[in-house]
Amino acid sequence: MDYFWLILGFVVLIIGGDFLVKGSVGIATKIQISKLVIGMTVVSFGTSSPELLVSMGAALDGGEKSFMSIGNVIGSNIANIALVLGITALIHPIKVKKESLIQDWPVMFLSTLLFLVFMRFFDAAEYKINRWEGCGLFILIIGFTVYMVLKSRKETKNVFENNENQELANPSIFSFWKNILILAVGCLGLVFGSKWLLEAATNIASDAGVSPFVIGVTVLAFGTSVPELAASSIAAYRKQTDIAIGNLIGSNIFNILCVVGLTGSFVAMPLKRNVLDFDAWWMLGISFLVFPLMLFGKNINRWKGIFLLLTYFTYLYFLLF
Repeated sequence: MDYFWLILGFVVLIIGGDFLVKGSVGIATKIQISKLVIGMTVVSFGTSSPELLVSMGAALDGGEKSFMSIGNVIGSNIANIALVLGITALIHPIKVKKESLIQDWPVMFLSTLLFLVFMRFFDAAEYKINRWEGCGLFILIIGFTVYMVLKSRKETKNVFENNENQELANPSIFSFWKNILILAVGCLGLVFGSKWLLEAATNIASDAGVSPFVIGVTVLAFGTSVPELAASSIAAYRKQTDIAIGNLIGSNIFNILCVVGLTGSFVAMPLKRNVLDFDAWWMLGISFLVFPLMLFGKNINRWKGIFLLLTYFTYLYFLLF
């Protein structure tokens, strides 16, 4: 039965994430936000909601489950850049705009670096993210989101008046209240899907003698990254690469500043020493690695996508063996 609930949790997470993204984008088009900012904010929030719910639930449950909280965030961030971006680039090469290089990537990398500093140099003796660190991270995501939205509205006041953007925002054909309903259904799907996924993964890990942290950075991380994979892959297939790259960079920022920030504001998030010595460095390294890939050629082509996938499988090999 555990495998049934694990699969059901995955399915419900995917459907819930898809509904949440459709509803969010449909609403966002009404307030005139550019494609890149939609990817960085609204879509990222929607696709990262599973990480928030799984990590929050794991931390609040306490015990061995609490170690999944940090593991899920780190594993998701590694998967978003190395796995999801790699697969997305195979579907369609991703053009990289100047804004992504000079604004979005630096915020993602500095957020990752700050997260690593908090884990290693503050309360390192107890191995946890404490409440004041969580509050600090959460304040940063609020400030960054407000800045992005205001900047976008100022620069692209009429960005959604042309046909290209109307085609992108298919959910906008629904009425405002229908989008609200879609958003609510998506949230419910994420709540129940994350609950079933977390409980089933914990039971499977216990029965197999596998560390809950390893489950967190593999099974749960991949499962909660599925919405990012779906959203970015569909965006790439439709040649809307602004949303694809914006979603992934934004999701990594959201995972650290909001998922860790909001969760850590309520309850301390414990972590193990191997997180500091291995997984956290992989997360930081992959976050840095994507910059030269974006810079040279101003795109992420299929060969770069293959390289990212090989990097992800190398990480899994050293993690598991």
